[in-house]
Amino acid sequence: MPVFTASLGSVSSGLAFLSHLFDNTCHNAALITNPAPSFNFPCFISRSYSSKRATFLKVSVSSGSTTRTDDGLDQAVLPDRRSADWKAARAYHEKGIIYEGRIEGFNGGGLLIKFYSLIGFLPFPQLSPAHSCKEPHKSIQDIARALTGSIIPVKVIQADEENRKLIFSEKETAWSRYSSQLKVGDLYQGMVGSVEDYGAFVHLRFPDGQYRLTGLVHVSEVSWDLVQDVRDVLTEGDKVNVKIVNIDREKSRITLSIKQLEEDPLLETLDKVIPQDASVDSDTLSANGQLTIEPLPGLDTIIGELLKEDGIDDVRIRRQGFEKRVVSQDLQLWLSNAPPIKDQYTLLARAGRQVQEIQLTTSLNQDGIKRVLQHVLDRVP
Repeated sequence: MPVFTASLGSVSSGLAFLSHLFDNTCHNAALITNPAPSFNFPCFISRSYSSKRATFLKVSVSSGSTTRTDDGLDQAVLPDRRSADWKAARAYHEKGIIYEGRIEGFNGGGLLIKFYSLIGFLPFPQLSPAHSCKEPHKSIQDIARALTGSIIPVKVIQADEENRKLIFSEKETAWSRYSSQLKVGDLYQGMVGSVEDYGAFVHLRFPDGQYRLTGLVHVSEVSWDLVQDVRDVLTEGDKVNVKIVNIDREKSRITLSIKQLEEDPLLETLDKVIPQDASVDSDTLSANGQLTIEPLPGLDTIIGELLKEDGIDDVRIRRQGFEKRVVSQDLQLWLSNAPPIKDQYTLLARAGRQVQEIQLTTSLNQDGIKRVLQHVLDRVP
């Protein structure tokens, strides 16, 4: 992807140009040697002054007002220049071109970025995590102050001339450059950023040692234990290991998991939870000596729906047990990896600490059972 650098400031010749974005049909203008992008704009030459320098127009994104330059000239006399620069901003946005922008200053919400004659805004949440992770103990204001005067690669994510909104993102640039290195299943070391009710944002450390991209660990992916509040488990600045479980390249989103770095404790300890030779309490036996187990809430409905499916001959709860930890209060149902015995497969149901093993007698194969389960679960509210 092309990266262009604009030379900003005054033009000693008295002629101000829209840098390299214009074609070279202008007369009496010195050519700028930066490579030109594929789109063209009409040539514009500002009015010249015999004894003054021509300086760039500055437009405030927050107020929409123009300013006066250090030579005291009212820059409102350059509307064509301003319009051309807004046209350039829209082109950068539409084509996804990376722009090397100079940081002119900052305010309470973000950085002020020079874009030719315009001043745009980069909100702090759109900064690359590389800055905050490099010096995690610094406040965002101190980071912004240290960045002032430097040049960073950004993308235009909004160019609204009518409302004077020119918004940049450094994160989008990082996504363009580094997301292709990601694959589902990859393991990364990460640093916890913000922690929300629904999960924690984790910055991923790349092989060069820099934290380039950010993903979300949903509250359900933090631990196999039941997590009521993510803040009880994770704190900003924590170092964690994560696994990439999903990448949405269209929306530039990464889904991460911490708990999937460990095996599901139920699958590790099922025989300990429900021993094959476990004794049966007397209150689980009916009058005729048959084992009776009260189904988990909602499970009886699922069993009834399964019996309506073609190929399902019988469904019954065989045994139950209790885990030491609460994994989820919601009912979970899945097909065990245990090999079938003749035409009998094993399903596992879990809610809270309680686990129930279900025997499924069927003429279907494993893929057929999965399809039937999906159909049933889609019907059951």
